[in-house]
Parts: sequence; structure tokens; C-alpha cells
Amino acid sequence: MARQDETTVVARDRVPTIDVALVRRLVATQFPPWADLPVRPVAVDGWDNRTFHLGDELTVRLPSAVGYVPQVEKEDRWLPVLAPRLPLTVPRPVARGVPGEGYPFPWSVRRWIDGETATIARIGDQVAFAETLADFLLALHRTEPAGGPPAGAHSAFRGAPLATYDGETRRALAHLGHRVPGGEVREIWAAALGSSWTGPLVWFHGDVAWGNLLVREGRLAAVIDFGCCGMGDPACDLAAAWTLLSGAARRVFRAALGTDDATWARGRGWVLWKGLITLDNPDPVRAAEGRHMLDAVLADWRATG
Repeated sequence: MARQDETTVVARDRVPTIDVALVRRLVATQFPPWADLPVRPVAVDGWDNRTFHLGDELTVRLPSAVGYVPQVEKEDRWLPVLAPRLPLTVPRPVARGVPGEGYPFPWSVRRWIDGETATIARIGDQVAFAETLADFLLALHRTEPAGGPPAGAHSAFRGAPLATYDGETRRALAHLGHRVPGGEVREIWAAALGSSWTGPLVWFHGDVAWGNLLVREGRLAAVIDFGCCGMGDPACDLAAAWTLLSGAARRVFRAALGTDDATWARGRGWVLWKGLITLDNPDPVRAAEGRHMLDAVLADWRATG
């Protein structure tokens, strides 16, 4: 299945500066009752969208490139459907803006959700966190599809066959050379590619990453950013097993989900792909994140095969 690398999309289609001044103009012209509310950037921003506080109770999210535009309508359409079926707080759409003030895409206004991003240091009890996350994912995966969007470009091909990322994975592996144990990595990748999802399409989140999981007092409280959601293979939602969890918490997470060996291998493959391309990054902070993912995958492979 063909896809464009994110770097290609960014280079060609990323819009000019998205800043506080732009958001103020958009809000003032399209939603005058909110014109006097203060606008400020969020503490931790994403890549697909730029997000800003609007007063104390709202956020404004603007796609950063044309490839992310379909996520606006998708989230507005499906979040109200999914929210009542999920055991944790998820974003609540409030309004949708249109292109204007030199900004070329639709954009959205959401309710603000209090919480801190779920770094390892902020998780109070990893086992309890694993159980809560597994309960959330089970509820999501069991939600009736009812016409939801199959995996594709809108989901960055999360939920699609893992082979979509085969070329990118092999290029990163070749470029990394001796910095990674190539033989083991190839074995893990081959095991991940050795099966495919044969069950019915199920809802998946698509980006269960630390920045999209919010904790309050050390406990998982909310899941945000459903831009990569859709219907397909839920293996992509297992990523937290290797990015945030370890030891007993990882085992509890897998047991609570009832994940079979093939799905676990594909989930590990998703994190392997992400770890390799992130490790192969000139930014030392990003590269360190990639190293953490790769080390976790290797440790799990060595322990369980």
C-alpha cells in the first residue's frame, strides 16, 4: 500500500506560522462571543495540529499541514458517538472554524481537559495505569463500527497492514547500521509481518502515546487526539506496552486485553518501526525516545520471543 513519508508531506504542505495572533484573528472574526478570551499555547503541543488555550475552558486546534485536514471532520463526526461508550474522558467538539485570515484549513474548538501528559515519572502505579488503559481500549475496540472510517491516509495508515511501513523500516535499519542489533531487529520485524488481522474491523485510537494520555494525581484520566482513529487492526493500540510500561505492568496490560501472540507481535512491530525512525533523527531528544522504544522491544523479545 503506497503512502507518503511524513517528512515529505511536511516539506510540501506545511502552512506558514500558526501563532497566538492568528488564533486571535480567527476567533474574533468567526466566533465574536469568544473574541475577548485570552489565547495562549498549550504546554505540550502535537505535530499534526497546533493547539492553544482559549480562555480556561476551551482549546483551539489547527491542522499543521493539508494531510491532517481530514482529521478535523472525522473527530467532529465520531467523538460524540464514541464518548458515551468509553470509560475515560475524551475530547468534546464545540465548534468548527473555516479557512480565513490567511489560514487555509478548517479548524476546531474543543473543551479543555485538565491533566498532565503521562510520562513514566508521572504515573503513580504502573499496574493500575495498565489496567485502566486496557479497560479503555477494550471498550473502544468493542464499540460497534456503525460505518466508521476504515484505516487509510486519514489515520496515517494506523490500523492498516503493518507491511505498509516495511520500506520505511528497512531504510531506517540500513541507515542506523551498527547502532542497532540488525539481526535481532530483522527477526522481530519478520515476526510482526508474519500475521495479519483476520477478524472484523474494530475501532482503534491509532496513537496511544504518552502525549495523548492524561493523568491526574498519577492516574490515567483522559485520552485525547483521535486524529488517527478509524477501523482496522487494533494492534497499533498496544504501543504503550513498550513506551510506558514494563515488567509486571506490561504483563497485566496484555492479560487484561487478552491479546494473542500474533497481535502482540504486530503491536511490537508498530513500536519497532516507530523506534527505528525516531532513533534515526538528528534531534537528540527524539533519538533518545527512539532508543527507549527500541530497547523495550528488544527486552520483551528476548524475554518472550
